[in-house]
Amino acid sequence: MSADEPVADHDPLSRERAHLAASRAALRAMREDVESLDISDVTANWVNAAVLEHQIEERIKALADLSGTPLFFGRLDYLHAPGAEQAEGAEGERFYIGRRHVHDADGDPMVIDWRAPVSQPFYRASRKDPMDVALRRRFGYTGGELTAYEDEHLMDRADPSEAATTSKLLQQEIERPRVGPMRDIVATIQPEQDEIVRSGLAGSVCVQGGPGTGKTAVGLHRVAYLLYAHRERLARTGTLVVGPNRSFLRYIEQVLPALGELAVAQATVDDLVAHVEVRGTDDAAAAVVKGDARMAEVLKRALYSHVTPPTEPVVVVRGSRRWRVPAYELEEIVRQLLERDIRYGAAREALPQRIAHAVLVQMERAGEAPDDRVQDAVARTGAVKAAVKAIWPAVDPAKLVLRLLSDAEFLAEHADGLLDEEERKAILWTKPARSVKSAKWSPADAVLIDEAADLIRRTHSLGHVVLDEAQDLSPMQYRAVGRRCTTGSATVLGDLAQGTTPWATRSWDEALEHLGKRDAVIEELTAGFRVPTDVIAYASRLLPHIAPGLTPVASIRENPGFFEVRRVEGTGDVVAACRELLRREGSVGLIAADARIPELAGELTAAGIASVAPGEETTHDTRLTLVPASLAKGLEYDYVVLDEPRAVVDGEPDERTGLRRLYVALTRAVSGLIVTHTAPLPEQLS
Repeated sequence: MSADEPVADHDPLSRERAHLAASRAALRAMREDVESLDISDVTANWVNAAVLEHQIEERIKALADLSGTPLFFGRLDYLHAPGAEQAEGAEGERFYIGRRHVHDADGDPMVIDWRAPVSQPFYRASRKDPMDVALRRRFGYTGGELTAYEDEHLMDRADPSEAATTSKLLQQEIERPRVGPMRDIVATIQPEQDEIVRSGLAGSVCVQGGPGTGKTAVGLHRVAYLLYAHRERLARTGTLVVGPNRSFLRYIEQVLPALGELAVAQATVDDLVAHVEVRGTDDAAAAVVKGDARMAEVLKRALYSHVTPPTEPVVVVRGSRRWRVPAYELEEIVRQLLERDIRYGAAREALPQRIAHAVLVQMERAGEAPDDRVQDAVARTGAVKAAVKAIWPAVDPAKLVLRLLSDAEFLAEHADGLLDEEERKAILWTKPARSVKSAKWSPADAVLIDEAADLIRRTHSLGHVVLDEAQDLSPMQYRAVGRRCTTGSATVLGDLAQGTTPWATRSWDEALEHLGKRDAVIEELTAGFRVPTDVIAYASRLLPHIAPGLTPVASIRENPGFFEVRRVEGTGDVVAACRELLRREGSVGLIAADARIPELAGELTAAGIASVAPGEETTHDTRLTLVPASLAKGLEYDYVVLDEPRAVVDGEPDERTGLRRLYVALTRAVSGLIVTHTAPLPEQLS
């Protein structure tokens, strides 16, 4: 689009609204073009037709014009045509930056996708480095209507004070009240965030970010960027977002579709390792041992203990001839397979072919000319099958773990030098299960079974995996996720200060080693965009006690937010605080220790205040979410009432974990926080 009109025209807002209307009409035409496609004569068979029909349906969904979502949020006026900066007299161009590409009937762009290289200066250009941009314009919206704009003249260095001015529209967008699930931050991505978002597919990235630094949004936008830049490759290999629980995944599930990306799978770690039905739980001591990386070696030892050195020859009868493979030759074949360190199942499949090959060598020496069909036939003979069954038997991963957790001698034998007696005692079942189906498997047991399954058969690897709230994973859980991206890359997101499990991550270097991504680049986000200054300052009092040495988040919000600590008489005052915040615009979260949720739910019902559970969608009529502290991680609300901090701390098995849980709960508010308490506050907040 040529900048054939001057930037300072008589009614720029009307002109921008006209461009918005024209862009929406162009998007509608693009969608109608796809809807009108006739594929009846272009497919060879019904399979091709079904595939093409699905692709068309996905394209139609991606071209949806979402009501209330701005089609573009910015504009760049370049001094020169991109790629022609050095050409004297080159004509500058104007680009509107939005969530997806839109073109007119002639194919000329009306809106440029935010992920395109030409859009990058919208996020990174500055007075110091204008990147050939003369003007950056931000747009303000009310609903889907364009209502304001704000200009930055990046080439004008005359007024140094203007360079330090924070964009009002940017602040308004960051602080805009939210109702419903998480939304994208595509209009507010900051330079340090953009650098992570646009990092390449080949490398893995670990993002340490305190509350409100936007790490989850950065991870999701990085997926969207990678799908744009490497669409064909990732369409083949797949992408996955791993979250801590279902509530969290429901909260974030609309972000990628809003950016036009519909093919990204979402799962919890428990979903990934769902080989058995989980019906049991572990105490903290057992869960810590089962989640320790040493268990991988215990499992490997236990699995390969099934391999028995051959003591008898294999005799294969073909016609009138008998071919004998002696025990020492079989032993050499087994030794070679073990030294190759391939998967147990792959080695077991190779063994009959190796034995058959030894028979073929003898046949050739005897003057015969056998081919591959003969080798396959020999590999399928009863004698070879019996030998393989005796030497390298099939092993079921769940049965292997069942035996380890039920048989004290078997566990002691294969954990020797790895686990001490107390650790072995912690994970042994007091009442062994009779079978895989009757066993009350715990989440940690399912991870062990997944490890065993991978030792037997390689786990399918994806092109890219995003792992959010990673600080709560055990080493064995990291290994489970890492198996899903051995041939791909990963984006790891988390905050060491928010680790609330007994096995929480101590350092990112250690976590990345378990994940199999030790070369990942570690980035730290310390600028707080979401949590108000007063709130994050109060919560940061806990950092020396829960994560010494970690850099506190520095809020860049000009609005200090609303913050108050109240001593109350009972739950009635807590409900009153909720009612007070519901008079404001936006979402409200009532966060409390898990044990107090039933009582608070009853009080809310008695007061006639409707509420929903975490992950359930709020509406304008029901804007209050009742949140157990154990599910608060990763969620955000405009306003939060935090009930009884001491109860949140006491609800955990140890004080450090409790204080970390409290730190999470304190930092869920975007605009305001009321802390209510009857019991004394934890002394660490003083």
